[in-house]
Amino acid sequence: MTHPEPDSRHAPVLYRNGSVYSAADPFATAMLVDGDTVAWVGSEQAASSIVDSSMDVIDLQGALVAPGFVDSHVHLTETGIALASLQLGTVRSARELLDAVAAAPGEGPVLGHGWDETNWVDATLPEAAELERAARGRQVYLARVDVHSALVSGSLASAAGLAALEGYDGGARVSRDAHSAARRATRKLPEEVLRRHQERALSEAAANGYVAVAEMGAPHIGGEADLRVAAAWNGTHAAGPGAYPEVLPYWGELATSEEHARELAGQFGGTVHGLAGDLNIDGSIGSRTAALRDGYSDAPGERGSLYLTVEEAAAHLAACSLAGLQGGFHVIGDAGLDAALTALDLAAAEVGEQRIRAAGHRFEHVEMIDAGAVQKLAHYAVTVSAQPAFDAVWGGPGGLYGKRLGERSRGMNPFATLYSAGVPVCFGSDSPVTPLRPWSSVRACLEHHTDTERISARAAFLGHTRAGWRAARYRNPMAGQLVPGAPASFAVWEVEELMVQVADGRVQSWSTDPRARTPLLPALDRGTDPVCLQTVRDGAELFASPVLRA
Repeated sequence: MTHPEPDSRHAPVLYRNGSVYSAADPFATAMLVDGDTVAWVGSEQAASSIVDSSMDVIDLQGALVAPGFVDSHVHLTETGIALASLQLGTVRSARELLDAVAAAPGEGPVLGHGWDETNWVDATLPEAAELERAARGRQVYLARVDVHSALVSGSLASAAGLAALEGYDGGARVSRDAHSAARRATRKLPEEVLRRHQERALSEAAANGYVAVAEMGAPHIGGEADLRVAAAWNGTHAAGPGAYPEVLPYWGELATSEEHARELAGQFGGTVHGLAGDLNIDGSIGSRTAALRDGYSDAPGERGSLYLTVEEAAAHLAACSLAGLQGGFHVIGDAGLDAALTALDLAAAEVGEQRIRAAGHRFEHVEMIDAGAVQKLAHYAVTVSAQPAFDAVWGGPGGLYGKRLGERSRGMNPFATLYSAGVPVCFGSDSPVTPLRPWSSVRACLEHHTDTERISARAAFLGHTRAGWRAARYRNPMAGQLVPGAPASFAVWEVEELMVQVADGRVQSWSTDPRARTPLLPALDRGTDPVCLQTVRDGAELFASPVLRA
């Protein structure tokens, strides 16, 4: 992979008079960065003894320096498009949605994202003809919040040839193959437009403290050209080395043999981390396409869909294991996970359990898990790449999970259970499904709607930082920590208070006592996120607030 080179013209930077989240020194208040590397962490007194005129000195004024976040599951082009299109998360009826379409500026297709009919007073969706009239003949594509179904106008359905595809019944709502075709029809964009959308997403990530994002490309999402553009950001020096968060690319296409797996990965010139990510075994809870053992509570006759057979999934895992590549799937429903775990057993029988474990396979989302599934994931050392914000948005009484799944919703996203069983876990946003807001995601782990599945702020923070690098089998084992010799990839945060926060309500939930020798994190019980003042990747500034040097 192509990576930025250190810039020798930069003076060493001394951060002081703050707090540094470092395992090397839990009391650290200062850090020295030399080029692309953390050179030293220590006390304010020691900082005074090493500072000299060659250094750029930044007075933190109490701010926190912490390892930069890694988002373990994003879609850059989709995020950029969503940020620039109609924001439909606040609409509460078909009428409001149609009014938003009618008011959409510009020419060309009307694009939007984020509607969720489970929050509407009346869940009746608009008709395709109503969308057509509101858009005055412009094609319309409006993604549901989970991006597994959408509302489309008749003109788009015709242009994209949806009539013969699964998931199209002549109405406005499309899913499955029809949804993929409708989305692709609005994503046939020149490379410079793809770059513009991705740059918008990467800038948003940098402004929120992310130093890396795992891009989940797939044929049904943006295609090969889209992933190549995403991977190319690692070699872009538009504003100096490391001007954007590092992109960790994955390609979700089914492999049928070891040779085929190598061929699929090789078409990207060695840039992809694996054939995993959004290779869908099933769909989503919100669109009722996640594969369930039993019917949906609000639609008992529906059980979702399996997009791959067990045999196909097993062949894929075996092929990737033999090729030394990470494999994996998007899997959400319990029947979908049953299929994925059976595929693991079949693949292990073919190539051996050791090869399966060594490949470091990863499953995305994995929301419905029972005790047996947890143990099997641990047995095969499969990483679970989860999205804590899903529980914050959809969990709890009256939430989407409860409406779709009833009592089964209490077992969703069992983070504490996964951690206690030794299953590797990393966290992300699935942006644009949920926003690029890492501290909100950490808070979601602390405040999980099922109190027995809550984890500490420290565990959640590590899941959003160091675990993200490990899940991608990153080349530098020191990534994700601030210790001498580690990559200088971090963010600076304006915080109100620092503390140790645990998730068990039976014990004291916070502490500022330094004798605990535990690095402190921002207090998250106030409902507001820390403000990002600076983001740095490999010593190069990605984002800076004027407040930092004011």
